[in-house]
Amino acid sequence: MARPASRRTVIGAAVAAASAGALGSAAPAGAAAPPRAAPAAARTVDNRFWTTYTDWRCGDAAGVRAVAGQRPGIVIGTPAGATEYTDPHTGRTESWEYAAWTSPEHRSTVPATELVASWNAATPAGTWIRVELRGRYSDGGETPWFVLGIWAFGDGDIRRTSVDGQGDGKASVWTDTFAVDDAASGLRLTSYRLRVTLYRRPGTRLTPTVWRLGAMASDVPDRFEVPASVPGAARELLVPRYSQNTHVGQYPEYDNGGEAWCSPTSSQMIVEYWGRRPTAEELAWVNPDFDDPQVCHAARFTYDHQYAGCGNWPFNAAYAATYRDMNAVVTRLTSLTDLETLVRAGIPAITSQSFLKEELTGAGYGTSGHLMTVVGFTPAGDVVANDPASPSNEAVRRVYRRAEWERIWLRTKRYDANGKVRGGTGGVCYIFWPVKSAPSQHRALQALGLV
Repeated sequence: MARPASRRTVIGAAVAAASAGALGSAAPAGAAAPPRAAPAAARTVDNRFWTTYTDWRCGDAAGVRAVAGQRPGIVIGTPAGATEYTDPHTGRTESWEYAAWTSPEHRSTVPATELVASWNAATPAGTWIRVELRGRYSDGGETPWFVLGIWAFGDGDIRRTSVDGQGDGKASVWTDTFAVDDAASGLRLTSYRLRVTLYRRPGTRLTPTVWRLGAMASDVPDRFEVPASVPGAARELLVPRYSQNTHVGQYPEYDNGGEAWCSPTSSQMIVEYWGRRPTAEELAWVNPDFDDPQVCHAARFTYDHQYAGCGNWPFNAAYAATYRDMNAVVTRLTSLTDLETLVRAGIPAITSQSFLKEELTGAGYGTSGHLMTVVGFTPAGDVVANDPASPSNEAVRRVYRRAEWERIWLRTKRYDANGKVRGGTGGVCYIFWPVKSAPSQHRALQALGLV
Protein backbone atom coordinates (compact mmCIF):
# COMPACT_ATOMS: atom_id res chain seq x y z
CA MET A 1 0.00 0.00 0.00
CA ALA A 2 1.10 3.58 -0.52
CA ARG A 3 2.85 5.30 2.35
CA PRO A 4 3.23 8.99 3.17
CA ALA A 5 6.57 10.70 2.78
CA SER A 6 7.09 10.44 6.53
CA ARG A 7 5.48 8.13 9.04
CA ARG A 8 5.38 11.02 11.50
CA THR A 9 1.89 11.69 10.12
CA VAL A 10 0.91 8.18 11.20
CA ILE A 11 2.51 7.74 14.62
CA GLY A 12 3.44 11.27 15.66
CA ALA A 13 1.74 13.13 18.48
CA ALA A 14 -0.86 11.06 20.24
CA VAL A 15 -3.74 13.49 20.03
CA ALA A 16 -4.35 15.91 17.17
CA ALA A 17 -6.80 18.76 17.35
CA ALA A 18 -10.38 17.48 17.32
CA SER A 19 -11.85 17.68 13.83
CA ALA A 20 -14.72 20.01 13.09
CA GLY A 21 -18.00 18.73 11.63
CA ALA A 22 -19.81 15.42 12.03
CA LEU A 23 -18.28 13.30 9.31
CA GLY A 24 -18.94 9.91 10.88
CA SER A 25 -17.86 7.06 8.66
CA ALA A 26 -18.86 8.76 5.42
CA ALA A 27 -16.46 10.56 3.12
CA PRO A 28 -16.26 14.36 3.54
CA ALA A 29 -18.24 16.49 1.11
CA GLY A 30 -16.55 16.65 -2.26
CA ALA A 31 -14.44 13.54 -1.66
CA ALA A 32 -14.83 10.38 -3.69
CA ALA A 33 -16.83 7.69 -1.94
CA PRO A 34 -14.65 4.87 -0.64
CA PRO A 35 -14.90 1.59 -2.50
CA ARG A 36 -17.09 -1.17 -1.13
CA ALA A 37 -15.10 -3.42 1.17
CA ALA A 38 -13.70 -6.48 -0.56
CA PRO A 39 -13.16 -9.83 1.16
CA ALA A 40 -9.81 -10.00 2.91
CA ALA A 41 -7.08 -11.96 1.17
CA ALA A 42 -6.43 -15.40 2.62
CA ARG A 43 -2.93 -14.39 3.68
CA THR A 44 -1.55 -10.87 3.87
CA VAL A 45 1.17 -11.18 6.53
CA ASP A 46 4.33 -13.29 6.78
CA ASN A 47 6.31 -13.45 10.04
CA ARG A 48 9.81 -14.92 10.22
CA PHE A 49 11.93 -14.70 13.36
CA TRP A 50 15.32 -16.33 14.01
CA THR A 51 15.54 -17.37 17.67
CA THR A 52 16.82 -20.93 18.10
CA TYR A 53 20.34 -22.28 18.45
CA THR A 54 19.87 -24.01 15.08
CA ASP A 55 18.77 -20.71 13.55
CA TRP A 56 21.92 -18.95 14.75
CA ARG A 57 24.12 -21.82 13.55
CA CYS A 58 22.55 -21.71 10.07
CA GLY A 59 23.27 -18.08 9.36
CA ASP A 60 26.41 -16.57 7.84
CA ALA A 61 28.63 -15.73 10.80
CA ALA A 62 31.50 -13.24 10.58
CA GLY A 63 33.07 -13.12 14.01
CA VAL A 64 29.95 -14.01 15.99
CA ARG A 65 29.44 -17.08 18.12
CA ALA A 66 26.13 -18.85 18.75
CA VAL A 67 25.34 -19.54 22.40
CA ALA A 68 22.90 -22.22 23.57
CA GLY A 69 20.77 -22.37 26.69
CA GLN A 70 17.24 -21.41 27.67
CA ARG A 71 17.50 -18.33 25.45
CA PRO A 72 19.87 -19.00 22.53
CA GLY A 73 21.52 -16.06 20.84
CA ILE A 74 24.66 -14.67 19.27
CA VAL A 75 27.57 -12.75 20.78
CA ILE A 76 30.89 -11.42 19.54
CA GLY A 77 33.41 -14.25 19.41
CA THR A 78 36.50 -13.07 17.55
CA PRO A 79 35.79 -9.65 15.98
CA ALA A 80 35.78 -9.59 12.19
CA GLY A 81 37.45 -6.20 12.17
CA ALA A 82 37.34 -2.61 13.37
CA THR A 83 35.65 0.46 11.93
CA GLU A 84 34.87 4.06 12.73
CA TYR A 85 31.36 5.40 13.26
CA THR A 86 30.45 9.08 13.29
CA ASP A 87 27.29 9.60 15.30
CA PRO A 88 25.12 12.02 13.30
CA HIS A 89 23.46 13.30 16.48
CA THR A 90 26.58 14.01 18.54
CA GLY A 91 29.20 14.47 15.84
CA ARG A 92 31.58 12.13 17.68
CA THR A 93 33.72 9.75 15.65
CA GLU A 94 34.87 6.65 17.52
CA SER A 95 36.44 3.30 16.69
CA TRP A 96 34.56 0.06 17.28
CA GLU A 97 35.27 -3.64 16.88
CA TYR A 98 32.50 -5.51 15.11
CA ALA A 99 31.14 -8.92 14.18
CA ALA A 100 28.11 -9.72 12.03
CA TRP A 101 25.46 -12.37 11.45
CA THR A 102 23.45 -12.61 8.22
CA SER A 103 20.31 -14.70 8.05
CA PRO A 104 19.63 -17.27 5.36
CA GLU A 105 17.47 -15.90 2.57
CA HIS A 106 13.82 -16.12 3.58
CA ARG A 107 11.25 -16.45 0.82
CA SER A 108 8.16 -14.71 2.10
CA THR A 109 4.85 -16.56 1.87
CA VAL A 110 3.43 -13.11 1.07
CA PRO A 111 5.12 -11.16 -1.75
CA ALA A 112 5.27 -7.93 0.18
CA THR A 113 4.81 -4.21 -0.22
CA GLU A 114 6.10 -3.50 3.30
CA LEU A 115 8.43 -4.95 5.88
CA VAL A 116 9.09 -4.05 9.51
CA ALA A 117 11.91 -5.72 11.43
CA SER A 118 12.07 -6.60 15.13
CA TRP A 119 15.00 -7.52 17.34
CA ASN A 120 15.47 -8.46 20.99
CA ALA A 121 18.94 -7.79 22.36
CA ALA A 122 21.03 -6.73 25.34
CA THR A 123 23.56 -3.94 24.75
CA PRO A 124 25.71 -3.31 27.83
CA ALA A 125 27.41 0.08 28.03
CA GLY A 126 30.14 0.16 25.40
CA THR A 127 28.15 -1.88 22.86
CA TRP A 128 25.44 -1.38 20.21
CA ILE A 129 23.95 -3.05 17.13
CA ARG A 130 22.92 -2.21 13.57
CA VAL A 131 20.08 -4.04 11.77
CA GLU A 132 19.93 -4.13 7.95
CA LEU A 133 17.81 -5.62 5.18
CA ARG A 134 18.66 -6.81 1.68
CA GLY A 135 15.82 -8.12 -0.43
CA ARG A 136 14.93 -9.50 -3.82
CA TYR A 137 12.12 -8.06 -5.95
CA SER A 138 9.58 -9.87 -8.08
CA ASP A 139 11.31 -8.44 -11.18
CA GLY A 140 14.53 -10.23 -10.22
CA GLY A 141 16.36 -7.17 -8.97
CA GLU A 142 17.95 -6.79 -5.53
CA THR A 143 17.87 -3.99 -3.03
CA PRO A 144 21.01 -2.53 -1.52
CA TRP A 145 21.58 -3.08 2.18
CA PHE A 146 19.05 -0.80 3.87
CA VAL A 147 19.60 0.21 7.51
CA LEU A 148 16.47 -0.49 9.59
CA GLY A 149 17.89 0.69 12.89
CA ILE A 150 21.03 1.67 14.79
CA TRP A 151 20.21 0.71 18.33
CA ALA A 152 21.42 0.55 21.90
CA PHE A 153 19.32 0.45 25.03
CA GLY A 154 21.32 3.27 26.60
CA ASP A 155 22.25 6.64 25.14
CA GLY A 156 25.73 7.12 26.56
CA ASP A 157 27.73 5.61 23.68
CA ILE A 158 25.68 6.25 20.54
CA ARG A 159 22.26 7.75 19.94
CA ARG A 160 19.72 5.14 18.82
CA THR A 161 18.45 6.23 15.44
CA SER A 162 16.65 5.42 12.25
CA VAL A 163 18.29 6.50 8.99
CA ASP A 164 16.53 8.82 6.56
CA GLY A 165 17.03 9.18 2.81
CA GLN A 166 17.32 5.51 1.87
CA GLY A 167 15.88 4.36 -1.46
CA ASP A 168 16.79 2.62 -4.71
CA GLY A 169 14.13 3.97 -7.07
CA LYS A 170 11.86 1.00 -6.33
CA ALA A 171 11.45 1.14 -2.57
CA SER A 172 12.30 3.37 0.36
CA VAL A 173 12.73 3.16 4.11
CA TRP A 174 10.48 5.47 6.10
CA THR A 175 11.79 5.55 9.69
CA ASP A 176 11.27 1.86 10.53
CA THR A 177 9.31 0.60 7.52
CA PHE A 178 10.63 -0.70 4.20
CA ALA A 179 7.98 0.10 1.57
CA VAL A 180 7.67 -0.46 -2.17
CA ASP A 181 7.28 3.01 -3.71
CA ASP A 182 4.44 2.11 -6.09
CA ALA A 183 2.45 -0.89 -4.88
CA ALA A 184 0.01 -0.46 -7.79
CA SER A 185 2.84 -1.35 -10.21
CA GLY A 186 2.70 -4.93 -8.98
CA LEU A 187 6.32 -4.91 -7.82
CA ARG A 188 6.79 -6.89 -4.62
CA LEU A 189 9.55 -7.96 -2.24
CA THR A 190 9.66 -11.73 -2.63
CA SER A 191 12.55 -12.66 -0.33
CA TYR A 192 15.03 -11.05 2.02
CA ARG A 193 17.98 -11.48 4.33
CA LEU A 194 18.56 -9.60 7.58
CA ARG A 195 21.98 -8.70 8.91
CA VAL A 196 22.81 -7.66 12.45
CA THR A 197 26.22 -6.19 13.23
CA LEU A 198 27.41 -6.24 16.83
CA TYR A 199 29.81 -3.49 17.98
CA ARG A 200 31.99 -3.04 21.07
CA ARG A 201 34.76 -0.78 22.30
CA PRO A 202 38.16 -1.99 21.02
CA GLY A 203 40.27 -4.08 23.33
CA THR A 204 37.41 -5.11 25.63
CA ARG A 205 35.55 -8.38 26.10
CA LEU A 206 32.18 -6.62 26.01
CA THR A 207 29.51 -7.94 23.70
CA PRO A 208 25.90 -7.36 22.79
CA THR A 209 23.70 -10.44 22.87
CA VAL A 210 20.99 -10.84 20.22
CA TRP A 211 18.21 -13.32 21.04
CA ARG A 212 15.69 -12.56 18.30
CA LEU A 213 15.91 -11.11 14.82
CA GLY A 214 13.15 -11.16 12.25
CA ALA A 215 10.54 -9.28 10.30
CA MET A 216 6.92 -8.94 9.42
CA ALA A 217 6.42 -8.73 5.63
CA SER A 218 2.96 -7.83 4.40
CA ASP A 219 0.78 -6.93 1.46
CA VAL A 220 -2.37 -5.45 2.97
CA PRO A 221 -4.69 -4.20 0.21
CA ASP A 222 -5.64 -0.54 0.07
CA ARG A 223 -9.00 -0.17 1.80
CA PHE A 224 -11.16 2.40 3.49
CA GLU A 225 -13.42 -0.25 4.98
CA VAL A 226 -12.84 -3.71 6.46
CA PRO A 227 -15.08 -6.75 6.82
CA ALA A 228 -16.63 -7.00 10.27
CA SER A 229 -15.60 -9.92 12.48
CA VAL A 230 -17.94 -11.90 14.69
CA PRO A 231 -17.47 -11.26 18.45
CA GLY A 232 -15.87 -14.02 20.47
CA ALA A 233 -15.66 -14.76 24.17
CA ALA A 234 -15.49 -11.93 26.70
CA ARG A 235 -12.42 -11.47 28.88
CA GLU A 236 -10.60 -8.54 30.44
CA LEU A 237 -6.98 -8.55 31.64
CA LEU A 238 -5.80 -6.53 34.62
CA VAL A 239 -3.18 -4.35 32.95
CA PRO A 240 -1.66 -1.33 34.77
CA ARG A 241 -3.14 1.98 33.65
CA TYR A 242 -0.98 4.99 32.87
CA SER A 243 -1.90 8.31 31.31
CA GLN A 244 0.55 10.05 29.01
CA ASN A 245 -1.19 13.35 29.67
CA THR A 246 -0.09 13.48 33.30
CA HIS A 247 3.42 13.86 31.87
CA VAL A 248 2.75 16.84 29.58
CA GLY A 249 5.72 19.21 29.74
CA GLN A 250 8.04 16.67 31.33
CA TYR A 251 11.35 16.06 29.53
CA PRO A 252 10.43 17.94 26.34
CA GLU A 253 13.71 16.80 24.76
CA TYR A 254 11.94 13.48 24.20
CA ASP A 255 9.36 14.53 21.59
CA ASN A 256 7.87 17.45 23.49
CA GLY A 257 7.02 15.55 26.64
CA GLY A 258 4.04 13.43 27.56
CA GLU A 259 1.62 14.72 24.94
CA ALA A 260 3.38 12.51 22.35
CA TRP A 261 4.19 9.55 24.59
CA CYS A 262 1.34 7.20 23.65
CA SER A 263 3.72 4.50 22.42
CA PRO A 264 6.13 4.27 25.39
CA THR A 265 3.25 4.70 27.84
CA SER A 266 1.46 1.75 26.24
CA SER A 267 4.68 -0.26 26.17
CA GLN A 268 5.26 0.38 29.86
CA MET A 269 1.76 -0.80 30.74
CA ILE A 270 2.37 -4.20 29.19
CA VAL A 271 5.92 -4.54 30.52
CA GLU A 272 4.47 -4.13 34.01
CA TYR A 273 1.56 -6.47 33.28
CA TRP A 274 4.21 -9.17 32.88
CA GLY A 275 5.74 -8.26 36.26
CA ARG A 276 8.76 -6.32 34.99
CA ARG A 277 9.70 -2.72 35.72
CA PRO A 278 12.82 -0.53 36.03
CA THR A 279 14.66 -0.53 39.34
CA ALA A 280 14.89 2.45 41.66
CA GLU A 281 18.51 2.87 40.57
CA GLU A 282 17.48 2.93 36.90
CA LEU A 283 14.87 5.59 37.69
CA ALA A 284 17.22 7.79 39.72
CA TRP A 285 17.61 10.22 36.80
CA VAL A 286 13.89 11.12 36.84
CA ASN A 287 12.71 14.17 38.79
CA PRO A 288 11.37 12.74 42.09
CA ASP A 289 8.41 15.13 41.93
CA PHE A 290 7.05 13.32 38.85
CA ASP A 291 4.49 10.56 39.30
CA ASP A 292 4.97 7.27 37.40
CA PRO A 293 8.66 7.89 36.62
CA GLN A 294 8.78 4.62 34.67
CA VAL A 295 6.77 6.32 31.90
CA CYS A 296 9.47 8.97 31.57
CA HIS A 297 12.02 6.16 31.54
CA ALA A 298 10.20 4.38 28.71
CA ALA A 299 10.04 7.60 26.68
CA ARG A 300 13.76 8.24 27.04
CA PHE A 301 14.77 4.70 26.12
CA THR A 302 12.47 4.36 23.10
CA TYR A 303 13.38 7.77 21.67
CA ASP A 304 14.59 7.77 18.04
CA HIS A 305 16.96 10.70 17.58
CA GLN A 306 16.39 10.92 13.80
CA TYR A 307 12.62 10.54 13.86
CA ALA A 308 12.63 12.87 16.89
CA GLY A 309 9.94 10.84 18.58
CA CYS A 310 9.17 7.86 20.81
CA GLY A 311 6.92 6.10 18.28
CA ASN A 312 9.47 4.03 16.36
CA TRP A 313 7.75 0.62 16.34
CA PRO A 314 10.80 -1.70 16.57
CA PHE A 315 12.45 0.56 19.15
CA ASN A 316 9.44 0.07 21.44
CA ALA A 317 9.61 -3.69 21.00
CA ALA A 318 13.37 -3.67 21.61
CA TYR A 319 12.83 -1.63 24.79
CA ALA A 320 10.31 -4.15 26.14
CA ALA A 321 12.71 -7.02 25.40
CA THR A 322 15.45 -5.48 27.55
CA TYR A 323 13.48 -6.60 30.59
CA ARG A 324 14.20 -10.01 32.09
CA ASP A 325 13.30 -12.88 29.75
CA MET A 326 10.91 -10.86 27.59
CA ASN A 327 10.10 -11.40 23.90
CA ALA A 328 8.70 -8.57 21.80
CA VAL A 329 7.76 -8.17 18.13
CA VAL A 330 6.03 -5.80 15.73
CA THR A 331 3.53 -7.47 13.44
CA ARG A 332 0.20 -7.02 11.71
CA LEU A 333 -2.98 -8.84 12.65
CA THR A 334 -5.93 -9.34 10.32
CA SER A 335 -8.99 -8.90 12.56
CA LEU A 336 -10.22 -8.42 16.10
CA THR A 337 -10.60 -12.20 16.17
CA ASP A 338 -6.78 -12.38 16.25
CA LEU A 339 -6.70 -10.00 19.21
CA GLU A 340 -9.38 -12.06 20.96
CA THR A 341 -7.17 -15.14 20.52
CA LEU A 342 -4.37 -13.34 22.36
CA VAL A 343 -6.52 -11.83 25.10
CA ARG A 344 -8.23 -15.16 25.73
CA ALA A 345 -4.75 -16.61 26.38
CA GLY A 346 -3.85 -13.73 28.70
CA ILE A 347 -1.76 -11.67 26.26
CA PRO A 348 -2.62 -7.96 25.81
CA ALA A 349 -1.47 -6.12 22.68
CA ILE A 350 -0.71 -2.56 21.59
CA THR A 351 -2.44 -1.35 18.43
CA SER A 352 -1.75 1.63 16.18
CA GLN A 353 -4.61 3.60 14.61
CA SER A 354 -5.61 7.00 13.17
CA PHE A 355 -9.09 8.54 13.26
CA LEU A 356 -11.28 11.62 13.29
CA LYS A 357 -13.03 12.51 16.54
CA GLU A 358 -16.35 11.37 15.10
CA GLU A 359 -15.02 7.97 14.04
CA LEU A 360 -14.43 6.59 17.54
CA THR A 361 -17.35 7.16 19.88
CA GLY A 362 -16.27 8.16 23.36
CA ALA A 363 -12.66 9.00 22.56
CA GLY A 364 -13.25 12.75 22.59
CA TYR A 365 -10.37 13.49 20.24
CA GLY A 366 -9.03 12.83 16.77
CA THR A 367 -5.48 11.79 15.92
CA SER A 368 -3.11 11.33 13.01
CA GLY A 369 -1.59 8.39 14.88
CA HIS A 370 -2.06 6.86 18.30
CA LEU A 371 -1.13 3.72 20.25
CA MET A 372 -3.48 2.04 22.71
CA THR A 373 -3.36 -1.16 24.73
CA VAL A 374 -6.12 -3.70 24.07
CA VAL A 375 -6.82 -5.44 27.39
CA GLY A 376 -10.15 -7.16 26.80
CA PHE A 377 -13.53 -7.56 25.17
CA THR A 378 -17.03 -7.11 26.59
CA PRO A 379 -19.80 -9.73 26.24
CA ALA A 380 -21.07 -7.70 23.26
CA GLY A 381 -17.63 -7.89 21.62
CA ASP A 382 -16.66 -4.25 22.18
CA VAL A 383 -13.02 -3.40 22.80
CA VAL A 384 -11.73 -2.67 26.29
CA ALA A 385 -8.65 -0.47 25.86
CA ASN A 386 -6.20 1.25 28.13
CA ASP A 387 -6.08 4.57 26.29
CA PRO A 388 -3.08 6.63 27.42
CA ALA A 389 -4.65 9.79 25.91
CA SER A 390 -6.70 10.21 29.08
CA PRO A 391 -6.61 12.98 31.70
CA SER A 392 -5.63 10.65 34.55
CA ASN A 393 -4.61 7.08 35.29
CA GLU A 394 -8.09 6.43 36.64
CA ALA A 395 -9.67 7.47 33.32
CA VAL A 396 -7.43 5.27 31.13
CA ARG A 397 -9.83 2.30 30.87
CA ARG A 398 -12.21 2.85 27.96
CA VAL A 399 -14.76 0.73 26.08
CA TYR A 400 -14.90 1.39 22.33
CA ARG A 401 -17.42 0.10 19.79
CA ARG A 402 -16.17 -2.99 18.03
CA ALA A 403 -17.00 -2.05 14.44
CA GLU A 404 -15.52 1.45 14.80
CA TRP A 405 -12.34 0.12 16.37
CA GLU A 406 -11.83 -2.61 13.79
CA ARG A 407 -12.25 -0.11 10.98
CA ILE A 408 -9.82 2.55 12.23
CA TRP A 409 -7.18 -0.04 13.10
CA LEU A 410 -7.28 -2.27 10.01
CA ARG A 411 -7.87 0.21 7.21
CA THR A 412 -4.99 1.48 5.10
CA LYS A 413 -6.77 4.54 3.69
CA ARG A 414 -8.75 7.24 5.45
CA TYR A 415 -9.94 10.82 5.01
CA ASP A 416 -8.65 13.63 7.17
CA ALA A 417 -10.78 16.56 8.29
CA ASN A 418 -10.05 18.38 5.01
CA GLY A 419 -11.15 15.47 2.83
CA LYS A 420 -7.62 14.47 1.86
CA VAL A 421 -6.72 10.80 1.63
CA ARG A 422 -4.25 9.70 4.28
CA GLY A 423 -2.72 6.39 5.26
CA GLY A 424 -3.67 3.95 8.00
CA THR A 425 -1.56 1.27 9.64
CA GLY A 426 -3.41 -1.79 8.36
CA GLY A 427 -3.44 -3.69 11.65
CA VAL A 428 -0.01 -2.91 13.09
CA CYS A 429 0.50 -3.97 16.69
CA TYR A 430 3.19 -4.73 19.27
CA ILE A 431 3.07 -8.03 21.13
CA PHE A 432 5.20 -8.71 24.24
CA TRP A 433 5.33 -12.00 26.15
CA PRO A 434 7.70 -13.82 28.53
CA VAL A 435 10.15 -16.48 27.41
CA LYS A 436 8.49 -18.90 29.86
CA SER A 437 4.87 -18.66 28.77
CA ALA A 438 1.92 -20.91 29.47
CA PRO A 439 1.09 -23.63 26.90
CA SER A 440 -2.14 -21.81 26.01
CA GLN A 441 -0.16 -18.62 25.35
CA HIS A 442 2.35 -20.49 23.21
CA ARG A 443 -0.51 -21.95 21.16
CA ALA A 444 -2.09 -18.52 20.67
CA LEU A 445 1.21 -17.02 19.52
CA GLN A 446 1.88 -20.00 17.29
CA ALA A 447 -1.55 -19.64 15.67
CA LEU A 448 -0.56 -16.12 14.63
CA GLY A 449 2.86 -17.16 13.31
CA LEU A 450 4.85 -15.46 16.06
CA VAL A 451 6.65 -18.49 17.54
